[in-house]
Amino acid sequence: MPDDNWIYELASFYDQGLACVIVTVLENRGSVPRDIGAKMLVTQDSVIASVGGGRLEFKAIEIAREMLEEGENQLKLETFNLSARLGQCCGGITTLSFEPVVRNHFHLALFGAGHVAKALIKIISTLPFQITWIDSRSHVFPEHIPTSVTKSVSDDPVTEISQIPTASYYLVMTHNHQLDFEITRAILKRNDFAYFGLIGSATKCERFRHQLSQSGFSQEVIDKITCPVGLNAVKGKHPSEIAVSIAAQLIVHYQNQPQHQQISDK
Repeated sequence: MPDDNWIYELASFYDQGLACVIVTVLENRGSVPRDIGAKMLVTQDSVIASVGGGRLEFKAIEIAREMLEEGENQLKLETFNLSARLGQCCGGITTLSFEPVVRNHFHLALFGAGHVAKALIKIISTLPFQITWIDSRSHVFPEHIPTSVTKSVSDDPVTEISQIPTASYYLVMTHNHQLDFEITRAILKRNDFAYFGLIGSATKCERFRHQLSQSGFSQEVIDKITCPVGLNAVKGKHPSEIAVSIAAQLIVHYQNQPQHQQISDK
């Protein structure tokens, strides 16, 4: 395989949201196995390319995987005396950098697999989301599901809410208004979401707000619902237009989160 194949693998890892460490030869003195600039990618399960083989490479992989396990996100430099430290016959000294590459992901629970959801999944699966896509009807899901999406066929979608991670994003757009309402109540009872968007008209929104108030939810909690979901400036009714509007609103939301801004600034 060519020396630069790591570039294509790195792009693939990023698309999949798979964390890895880029190991690079930064400095050499004396006899060493690889030139400055040689790179290797290390994930928890695979190694792409090489920084020289032997005990040096074994140690580099060990360090990289320790960084992945501990969730480290800072660049690290390590200098190896190949003779004294590693017992390699070439006997030179080499410095390696270890650069973690972790795509920041938010979790999103998408309830419903109708026309808008199908159009939306094509967009949000390319964004920094790990997605749980939930519907009671197995036949409505498309044949191809993106790698960032976990399909969940559930006879009772409401019960799935208890399994969703804290600070997740929620989008509710099922085929049944009563189911939408039951899902909405369960999400509000948890009240630990980062964002909650509910599809529907202004009339549906007002009806839900009234019913939620009658059910005992405070106005403060009810006001956390984004309904109708999507940007007001987008007026189109085609599923793709609605999907773009919703995706744009999600992007605006997560780009304004402190964690995302910190990662983007690095």
